[in-house]
Amino acid sequence: MPGLALTTLASGPAAAQSLTPDLFNPNRGAFASPETLPTRRTAGVPQPPSDALPKLPDPNADSRQRQQAPASSRVGQVPTYGLPAATGASGSGYDSLNRKRQQPKLYPGQPKPKRVGPGSPPPPAKPATTLGPQRIAPPPSETAHKVPVPAAMAGNAPGQPLRRRLRADDDPFGAVGDYAGSFLIKGGLELSAGYDSNPTRLNKPVGSPAYVVAPDLLVVSDWERHALVADLRGSFSGYTNDMPATINGVASPSPVEANRPDFNGHVDGRLDVSRDLKLTSQLRLRLATDNPGSPNVQAGLQKYPVYAAYGTTLGFDQTFNRFQVAAGATIDRTAYTDSKLTDGSTFSNDDRNFNQYGGVGRFSYDLKPGLKPFVEIQGDRRVHDQAADRNGYFRDSNGGYAKVGSSFEFSRILTGEISVGYSARSYTDPRLSQLAGFLTTGSLIWSASGLTTVKFFTDTQISETTVPGSSGVLVRTYAAEVDHDFRRWLTAVGKFTYGTLDYQGQNRNDKTYSLEGNLIYKLNRNIWVKGTLRHDILDSNQPGSSSQGTVVLLGVRLQN
Repeated sequence: MPGLALTTLASGPAAAQSLTPDLFNPNRGAFASPETLPTRRTAGVPQPPSDALPKLPDPNADSRQRQQAPASSRVGQVPTYGLPAATGASGSGYDSLNRKRQQPKLYPGQPKPKRVGPGSPPPPAKPATTLGPQRIAPPPSETAHKVPVPAAMAGNAPGQPLRRRLRADDDPFGAVGDYAGSFLIKGGLELSAGYDSNPTRLNKPVGSPAYVVAPDLLVVSDWERHALVADLRGSFSGYTNDMPATINGVASPSPVEANRPDFNGHVDGRLDVSRDLKLTSQLRLRLATDNPGSPNVQAGLQKYPVYAAYGTTLGFDQTFNRFQVAAGATIDRTAYTDSKLTDGSTFSNDDRNFNQYGGVGRFSYDLKPGLKPFVEIQGDRRVHDQAADRNGYFRDSNGGYAKVGSSFEFSRILTGEISVGYSARSYTDPRLSQLAGFLTTGSLIWSASGLTTVKFFTDTQISETTVPGSSGVLVRTYAAEVDHDFRRWLTAVGKFTYGTLDYQGQNRNDKTYSLEGNLIYKLNRNIWVKGTLRHDILDSNQPGSSSQGTVVLLGVRLQN
């Protein structure tokens, strides 16, 4: 019996094995992952103390595992005998090889790992893999080297009720805004003061101290379907001195208030009827005055008359696979206030008031991602409140345009839209010739680098005029802007604008040049300091109508 017992122990699967690292690996084999070896140490991970002996695997369980799975080959594997140096050293301090053990760096709020002491079970071993070569080190986790999202932004701050998760904001100095229900509201106010060398754009400049008040408001809906956006921006340019009025570029003996308001706002709505059908609408309003130096400015004015151009568009947007059709009906009105003269009387501007009725259609095709060519056609009719204007001309007209172009997006480096076409307008009065010309419209944004952005703009419009014998004004505008961030809190903006004004029928051609530079210092998200330097040039082929002016402003922007 003793011999039989000795023979049985000698033939057991565990009695003849030596004390090697493979013995402590429950998933030992030729292709076992090195991460499963207890002798492999990784810096920053707490290890059990040296007096904590690993738990031996069950020999019977190991035998059953080998019976179920074929034995793996050990060909090419270099055996390891004994225990490597510093085996069982703690996760801090120095080991027997004088290697310092670093504790893992924890982010604020991250729980500390539990220390493994005597009697504690070893961490679960990772399953072995036979795909590809053996890993030298474990792969980094998905959250490695990433700052955790604050609890307030994630919407699960302890002790507070769950709320809507805030969107990540890439601009560290941008306005945060406030939520009112499902609407995000952002507002701002710019206050500037400085000097304008020629507010009324006279041929012989006369300057005045100036100030500018410019509020803005942005309201955006946060809905899963439908959308509503309101963008309202305005400004008021005031001058402390009364300026001489201008008559065709020549100063008159009576002073004029050069103060000018300017407001541009629109509210856009979208109703998602289905995945492919959307109803669209827009309400718009523009408040402004005639530009100083314009021949439309009357003689003997006490202050510039203000005009309001407001209207609406109702339409739809239908998608047929890659083909898209968008159309809308437009109604607009332009109305002027009465002119106040220096002698105390008023002059009516009702002859300049008119209604415009029209429609626009756009057909586009999604040729490929980032490229969407289109064709756009527009037509309208203008009807004035008075059949004849102050000079006896009948200015009711029909007009429109047709253009072709494309919107594009190339790897977010160059995005925008550009088109070319032809515009024409015919008048009721036979003495007024047809006003027509080549038109270009476009808006391009080029992200030259992570710090520099270049923008290009171009537009063509047909405007009304009171100049006798002139059909209208064909206005073309071209602008280029460069934004560069020296730091995230210091931004420089340079802008150049070139425009042409063609008074058809009067052989008058004006050219405008504007060179502007801005330097913005961002103290924080709520306060910016802004400096502006701008030089404007009006070059006219009419004698005495050219002018120049320089504007210097320093101000602060308050936003939320």
